[in-house]
Amino acid sequence: MRLLRKWLSALVVGGLCAVGATVASPAAAIGPDRLPITIANQSGRGEQVFVHVLGTDLATGRLGWVDAGGTFRPWPAGSNPPSPAPDSAIAGPSNGGAVTVQVPRGFSGRIYFSFGQKLPFSLTPDGLVQPAPWAGGDPTRDILFDWSELTYNDAGLWLNSSQVDMFAVPHAVSVTGASGATRTTGTLVANGRQQIIDALRANPDWARSVVTRADGTVLRVLAPGKAASAGLLSATYLDGYIASAWNAYTTRTLTVQPFGDRPEIRYTGRTSGTTMRFTDASGREVAAFQRPSSSDVWGCDGALHAPNDQVVGPIARTLCAALFRGTLGASSTEPVLDASQFYRSSPPNLYGRVIHAAMTDGRAYAFAFDDVGAFESLVHDGDPRSARIDLTPFSGGGTGPATGTGAVRAGVSGKCLDVSGGNSANGTAVQLWDCNGTAAQRWTFGSDGTLRALGKCLDVAEWGTANGSKLQIWDCNPGQSNQTWVRQGNAYRNPASNRCLDNPSNQAVNGNRIQLWDCFNNSAQWWSVPGA
Repeated sequence: MRLLRKWLSALVVGGLCAVGATVASPAAAIGPDRLPITIANQSGRGEQVFVHVLGTDLATGRLGWVDAGGTFRPWPAGSNPPSPAPDSAIAGPSNGGAVTVQVPRGFSGRIYFSFGQKLPFSLTPDGLVQPAPWAGGDPTRDILFDWSELTYNDAGLWLNSSQVDMFAVPHAVSVTGASGATRTTGTLVANGRQQIIDALRANPDWARSVVTRADGTVLRVLAPGKAASAGLLSATYLDGYIASAWNAYTTRTLTVQPFGDRPEIRYTGRTSGTTMRFTDASGREVAAFQRPSSSDVWGCDGALHAPNDQVVGPIARTLCAALFRGTLGASSTEPVLDASQFYRSSPPNLYGRVIHAAMTDGRAYAFAFDDVGAFESLVHDGDPRSARIDLTPFSGGGTGPATGTGAVRAGVSGKCLDVSGGNSANGTAVQLWDCNGTAAQRWTFGSDGTLRALGKCLDVAEWGTANGSKLQIWDCNPGQSNQTWVRQGNAYRNPASNRCLDNPSNQAVNGNRIQLWDCFNNSAQWWSVPGA
């Protein structure tokens, strides 16, 4: 079975490198022999759902599937041409329902979920042929499906959503431990799926990465590497940025600190020609990288191949993360851990930007090493008792309301969210003012997560994420993290900062400049829905 490299890396070396952990001996066996994982369907779709649990028996290394009773069944021998694989499908939940599967301890693989038909699998002498809907002629091209990835062993459960290859079915993953605590990630903002689709369709460079079936169903948004390999995105899209970023270190030094809990371990790099060379604290050269291509960055491979060691691999992971996120060239130290600095390069990595912006906690697996700095959509528990995969709404849902247009009224009586002086220029302050029904107070909360007035969007100035960051209006760039807002009860939260739209000191004073602040759900952060 071909697992995503980021999944293997995260569990073997990569994830440990990102946080600076040391590899320990396996803990004593904990958790049930068969872990119940519930797949719940709140998608709003009426098709029959099918579930496939495919992967590796870690004790034997054999590839196979897990049946409805939780028994691992090895695949039989394959052939050339490929032979059909045994039927591994488990009947999944109808809309509003849930089905629980049992996963044996000592298993690593994927849980696929498909709408309308089972996924067709086949076998060659080398093993299972994985679905590749971005490839011409693949039998899954017209099927709506997605997957989560997991490993369950003596050290616990790791479960993640993944957008490394594509984004198709919105879903959240959760794990509940013996203590009763539940960890969840992967939940999209209200209309988050449509927000992603709309942002990519609106950009001519990225529009063809949105794949639609003949009946009008949007099946998936391809990740940039897959879109480029299918001829749907320029194969050289990032090349200009990569060259500029690489050349930035011909005259200055890049410091790489790949281990979060061991900041004393650092490597310094300089570029000569097209080669970036790294030395350790003694001045000894430890790694050299040729300037990568766009394909190398999208796949974190090729010139950026990360071996499972403790030097070259961690440096390669850090470089790939920096290039994918667009921080390399502007930084002197990597990894950059301030998410407000991500996806600002030219040309922008729109896929990475909009995938993260659509998540309520800002976490996603948009590329192989999104775990650098812990920005990945992964949950882990060392003593799990159950887990869930929630297929969430394709439209609506999340934590936001329906869209609307009108005044946004503050928690203090008689005051509204207002564009200063009714001026539509970029950078105009957003303030509190007496409600007066003018265009400066007519806001639209859209399905793309923006709040718009006077043809511009509510924007966090200077991409700020700290308490006190000021609000302004600016040209709209749907999916941009400093223009994305999630309706959360009475508040509007910015997922990139995890802070809320705030009226300082809750003062009923005309001209009070609106800011970001920690979300407290108090009247300083209460705002009405436009038009409500």
